[in-house]
Order: sequence, then structure tokens, then C-alpha cells
Amino acid sequence: MPIPKNHDKMVRKSAKEYVLAKLSEWIIDGTMEPGEKLNDKQLADALGVSRTPVREALQLLEVEGFVKMYPGKATQVTEVDREAIYDLLPPLAVLQALSVKLAIPLATKETITQLEKTNEEFAEAIHDENYFHALKVDEEFHQIIVQTAANPYIDKIVGSLQSHVRRLFFYNSIILRDKSVEEHKQIIQYMKDGNTEKAADVMHENWVSAIDAFRTLQNKQEIDSL
Repeated sequence: MPIPKNHDKMVRKSAKEYVLAKLSEWIIDGTMEPGEKLNDKQLADALGVSRTPVREALQLLEVEGFVKMYPGKATQVTEVDREAIYDLLPPLAVLQALSVKLAIPLATKETITQLEKTNEEFAEAIHDENYFHALKVDEEFHQIIVQTAANPYIDKIVGSLQSHVRRLFFYNSIILRDKSVEEHKQIIQYMKDGNTEKAADVMHENWVSAIDAFRTLQNKQEIDSL
């Protein structure tokens, strides 16, 4: 089981939170591959924690669907169902659209500034072809809006869906492009204008357009295999 040696050390987090964040990252970005067996002692040694927070983190990851625990046998990273993107993106698009509607009355100048800066970082990542970083920054952009909406139930559900979407984007080689940057700019402008309906429409399109990107990629792969 290869474990990265240059990972960030634990800072201002509980041991369980630290382990959960690190394992989630490694599973999502493919460092820990689908089907790979996870050894709690090796993970504990590598992360500098006891086995208890590792086991607690693995239990939470099982609930999220990222690992499967077989008591007395093994814990494995779950396989990736590439087709699940068709099931994940529509509800996420609806929740993100609702979030921006709820966020607009609560957004401050600081919120808008934060969104603009995050979108600039997103654009830079795309320009530099650092696509995995672009995925993470895109998630940060949308999370600012979800948090501004101040609905803990939406926040929790979106967080769960978002992790799976990021993993699927990575494994499906879906690349975010300049069109997403422009859609973010439109969302920000509609938030400034207080136009909840337009903001929600663009937000929804920003997410469901990835389905078309995935379908196009699938068709290309099928043609290339002929």
C-alpha cells in the first residue's frame, strides 16, 4: 500500500478530522486506487497518529461510500462507477441553484470579493493546465455560495455529493474549461444585481453541462476504440 511521504502534517485539526481529510484526498485523486487494501496500522504510522482515529475515519469513509470494510478481513477502496455521474450531477445542480438563490440576500461585499478572487485562481489553474487544482478551486467557489446560503442541510448534502463528483471528474478525465470561468463571472454579476432567477439558471447550467462533456468524451473513446 503506497502512502505519500510528503503530505501535510496535522495542523489545528482533531486526529480524526486530519486523517479523514487526508484519506479522502488520496482516494479522490487516485493516490489510493479502487480495490486497494488499506492497512490501519500502516496508515497510522504514516500519518503520525494512533490507530483509533484511522479506524474512525475509515468508518466515516464507508458511510460516504469511498471504502468498504470487511470485518476481520480487509478494508478496500471502493470501485469507481463512471456512469454514476448521470445520477450525481442533476441533484447537485438543483441544490447549487437553490443555494445561490438563498445566498443572494445574505451576500456581502466581502462575499463577492472572495468569489471574484477564487474565480481568478480558477482561471489561472485552467490556463496553466493544472486541471486537478482547477477542480478543487471550482469546488471552493461553489462552497463559498453554499456557506453563504447558511442552510446546514444543503451544506451537508452538497458536501457529500461534491466529493463523489470530484472523484468522478478525475477518473472520467473531465476537464473544466474557460466556459466555466465565464459562467462563474455571470453568477457573480447576477448576485451583485440581486437577480436570483438568472443566477440560479446559470448555476444549474454550470453543473449539468458537465454531463454533455462526459457524454462527448464517452463517444470519442468509443470511436477511438473502433
